[in-house]
Amino acid sequence: MVTFFEASLGIISVHHVGNPSQGEMYSLSPQPLELKDDVIGPLLLQYFLKPFEKANEVYHLMHSSDDLALNEVHHFTTAVFDDKGKFHEASEQMAKHLYASSTHPNIKGGELYVVYFNNVQIEGELLDAIGIFKSENKETYLKVYPDKGGFAVDYEQDAININKLDKGVLIFNVEKENGYKVVVVDKATGGQEAAVYWKDEFLQLKIRNDSFNQTSNALGVYKNFVTNKLDEEFEMTKADKIDLLNRSMKYFKEKETFDLDEFADEVISNPEAIESFKTFKNSYEEEFDTKIADTFEISDNAVKKQARVYKSVLKLDKNFHIYIHGNKDLIEKGFDDGKAMNYYKVFFNQEA
Repeated sequence: MVTFFEASLGIISVHHVGNPSQGEMYSLSPQPLELKDDVIGPLLLQYFLKPFEKANEVYHLMHSSDDLALNEVHHFTTAVFDDKGKFHEASEQMAKHLYASSTHPNIKGGELYVVYFNNVQIEGELLDAIGIFKSENKETYLKVYPDKGGFAVDYEQDAININKLDKGVLIFNVEKENGYKVVVVDKATGGQEAAVYWKDEFLQLKIRNDSFNQTSNALGVYKNFVTNKLDEEFEMTKADKIDLLNRSMKYFKEKETFDLDEFADEVISNPEAIESFKTFKNSYEEEFDTKIADTFEISDNAVKKQARVYKSVLKLDKNFHIYIHGNKDLIEKGFDDGKAMNYYKVFFNQEA
């Protein structure tokens, strides 16, 4: 859902936010961070953005009063999108707001990074985004280096693992009136009560669990199941897989409402495969913390978007491509002993 192949870093401000209940304070930088090493930029992009490649749920900023102007993060974000010259000042206000939201005794202090990104892609659209990230957990790293013809070992304490982002949020410059498009990462620590502060207290999020999101996720999960999982349990030809994908797309194009049991019976049919699909769906929901409802209204726009990545092409060496759009019973696979080669037999009435 989120990709960053074309993304670039704009401005970065770094502050430290402690826990007021532990007598800790916050510390604000006087100006944005200056990157002096060309290697640091790509590493920061990986650290900040790579975790969002698996973020499927889209949220909106909200306020319990329904007045978005009272959501602090929305207010500061809007100020920056309207005038990038206010970026550092807004980052300071975000640090103060996070400090005020960090009152549970189990919340760890850490560095807060506020970043302006250019050209981050979400749902096929390139947008500017503001990222807010917090690093709470530090690690010790060993360093081995040549020394006097041999090697020496040193270490660095309180270092950050760039493959482990603790907390982060991307706020995209779109749908301002709805609370922007927002995706979030939250590696919760400190127990359930401490865990809610990032999403609920600091950001105040509501999930955009709309028909577009539900439709996209359901089609994506089914595609992954057919292409990556079925081979492990059933003997399937590529033509069979393409047929299953075509049948699922036909279901979503013809129906107005998705029903899991109806979909399973009409599209998958095989009881063992149905059970396997439901297990696969449950595993996906747990891994990505994304609930796919058993029933929801189907979004035509989401179906059209997913149809672009649903492959109906059977590629045979470098000689032939067979496009399968309908009845798989009109194509048969066999093996020619004389040529020692596989073949497909295709039945048709007319040539176009």
